Amino acid sequence: MKALLERTFRLAENGTTVRRELLGGATTFMTMSYIIFVQPAVLGAAGMDKGAVMVATCLASALATLLTGLLANYPIAQAPAMGHNIFFAVVVCGAMGYTWQVALGANFLSGLVFVLLALAGVWGKLVEAVPAALKYGIAVGIGLLIAFVGLEYGGLIVARPGALVSLGDVTSPPVLLALSGLALTAVLMAVRFPGAILAGILATALAGLPLGIVKYRGLMAPVPSLAPTFLKLDIAGAVETGLLAVVFVFLLLDVFDAIGTLIGVGGSAGFLVDGRLPRADKAMLADAAGTVGGVLLGTSTVSSYVESVTGIAQGARTGLANVATSALFLGALFFSPLAEMISGEVAHGGLVLRPAIAPALIVVGSMMMKCVKLIDWDDFTEALPAFLGIVIMPLTMSITEGISFGFISYALLKLAAGRGRRVHWLVYLVAGLFVLRYVLT
Repeated sequence: MKALLERTFRLAENGTTVRRELLGGATTFMTMSYIIFVQPAVLGAAGMDKGAVMVATCLASALATLLTGLLANYPIAQAPAMGHNIFFAVVVCGAMGYTWQVALGANFLSGLVFVLLALAGVWGKLVEAVPAALKYGIAVGIGLLIAFVGLEYGGLIVARPGALVSLGDVTSPPVLLALSGLALTAVLMAVRFPGAILAGILATALAGLPLGIVKYRGLMAPVPSLAPTFLKLDIAGAVETGLLAVVFVFLLLDVFDAIGTLIGVGGSAGFLVDGRLPRADKAMLADAAGTVGGVLLGTSTVSSYVESVTGIAQGARTGLANVATSALFLGALFFSPLAEMISGEVAHGGLVLRPAIAPALIVVGSMMMKCVKLIDWDDFTEALPAFLGIVIMPLTMSITEGISFGFISYALLKLAAGRGRRVHWLVYLVAGLFVLRYVLT
């Protein structure tokens, strides 16, 4: 077995071990398992059966995560993307008034185009064409986005009238639990304790049990039926109603969230070689296949998850970590109460907090700041696009928006400075597509 794992994932070549990969995969699952319960709530608002969506979410996440591990050998997990599900349920099904079956049909068509272009090698070339300044800016921006989410989950920052955010109630029990977990995780990282991030998550969750902040919900539960959503997409309806703009938006969101996550996570983990991400085509193909498979099962766009950096920070370096994450998604079908306990939500003062996983996100966000030193801050045509990508991501809570502002400003400044011919033509194409996206939406 050990020899097989070595041949498949090249563990020694990547300077890792089976133990590190399994720890990393478990850590990634812990930090992203909230999607198992959030996704049914979001799509349920569009009229979809919540139990079936939960099953579809676990199966689609397990499939896409496994594909990424086996095809690309990266420890980057996949699951239905936050933001994409909101667009699906609130915009397409809510504001635009389409049925969820038609919305799934449009989502499927976008995934199909994604797959075809991935097979043609288009996305790998696009990943290579991204300028270095934007690659490093994306990595830093994702780090800030992750930290921002962690601070929000921990109740350390909250919305206030007259201000975007302000300091939360640091004396309240859930926030104190998150702060204690952050302190413990930071200390464990500082003393190089093996499995520090995973240990921090588990310790924080356990400490919350006697305080009544983390709720014990049992160990096992029956698996709901997948039948209400399985193969219920309406492709003909999507074509007949002319949802071309919706298909385009689904595609654009999926592609650039995937590219942003691959570059950001890959850059922070040291996967980039001379500014290139090896096996980018295979990683994008796995992402595309995940979306198609997820829609057929009955869930919205599946994409790469930035929470994967928690597993990488734990030591994961290969696709073996994804095998562990995939297995845990399958296990969650039977042990959903346990997964919900660790990643579960806590209502406090009108807020929804996740104090057990907040410390891990804050710590990992800080670790991703190292890429900022690689940006050429003396060249304004490089510095401003990188800065816009960095600052827009956490403020809009969107990787795609950060990339959009980065690409558009990069193309504009290079042309204005008379250096337009040095820029890859794909950069101008992408910048134009982003402008078109804003026009259409």
